[in-house]
Amino acid sequence: MLKLPDFPWDLLVPYGERAAAHPDGMVDLSVGTPVDPTPKVIREALTSAADAPGYPQTYGTPVLRGSVAAYFRRRWGIDTVDPDGVLPTIGSKELVAWLPTLLGLGPGDTVVYPTLAYPTYDVGARLAGAHSVAADALTALGPRRVGLVWLNSPANPHGRVLPSPHIEKVVAWARERGAVVASDECYLDFGWDTRPVSVLDPAVNDGSLHGLLSVHSLSKRSNMAGYRAGFVAGDVGLVRRLLQVRRHAGMMVPAPVQAAMVAALDHDSHVDDQRERYLARRNTLRPALEAAGFRIDDSQGGLYLWVTRDQPCWDTVDWFAERGILVAPGDFYGPAGARHVRIALTATDEAVAAGAHRLTGLAR
Repeated sequence: MLKLPDFPWDLLVPYGERAAAHPDGMVDLSVGTPVDPTPKVIREALTSAADAPGYPQTYGTPVLRGSVAAYFRRRWGIDTVDPDGVLPTIGSKELVAWLPTLLGLGPGDTVVYPTLAYPTYDVGARLAGAHSVAADALTALGPRRVGLVWLNSPANPHGRVLPSPHIEKVVAWARERGAVVASDECYLDFGWDTRPVSVLDPAVNDGSLHGLLSVHSLSKRSNMAGYRAGFVAGDVGLVRRLLQVRRHAGMMVPAPVQAAMVAALDHDSHVDDQRERYLARRNTLRPALEAAGFRIDDSQGGLYLWVTRDQPCWDTVDWFAERGILVAPGDFYGPAGARHVRIALTATDEAVAAGAHRLTGLAR
């Protein structure tokens, strides 16, 4: 029987109950769930395509795949993305969970992911029957048969943005060994202290997308989490391999959602507006946390602050819960997070302001 890790969020329930008992209610900064409205242009595109009696295209419509390629050209200056190397996905989590299986990996293969990471990278390796290794230094892997290397920048949970030389080295290392590099770039539009770099950028791959996949979600950038809208782009040959399996498995993005994705990808201003909202919340929470005696590490990008007082993360979770604030313990993302907590920027402006007030008014 397949053994999967326990679902960690169940452990947070008692702290949520304690935070909810606060006289002014709970400020939930634990989960990165979008709360702002889905832009009107996206909702209108969805409803306009609602008459969809036939099956959608697993490969995605040519218009959608063209919009993805245009997005990379327009926002990131990358003109090497072929529309044939684009595939819509049912959000990004299902692709993360099933990618090792879709690539045909299994026993004897190794999937590598960062030491601090979204737990689904490990789950995906287990679903395929492959071995998973958390490692940031690939040179420490030895003679393992590595089939897939995950990157994540800006990263969840800690917001670290990988510099170009690091990505370039990973790409070269993987190509020497015939491994696929999949870069989870769901937060690419949210670099704060530095501009993130896609694995598809010619600066890190010598202008070739061979062996490379870039994984994206429209959940955060376009407030479309409820639509389950994502895509993978890169090596045309790899994308076609994924397509063949997905056709057999019925992994299709609904036609109205594909139409909404086109509207979201073709429309930049709503992303810029959403970025400003998250930046304002970041600028509210950061000084309040520092005033309360916390240190913020990494957090150069993404939608979280990586916070510590150099104490066990569950002690910090308890401290916040006492003040009616729920945060995520760092060890949810690996042992290296045992002295940090993750604080999300995805609460409403009012909730963020309330949380900041509690931190500055009840510090220590």
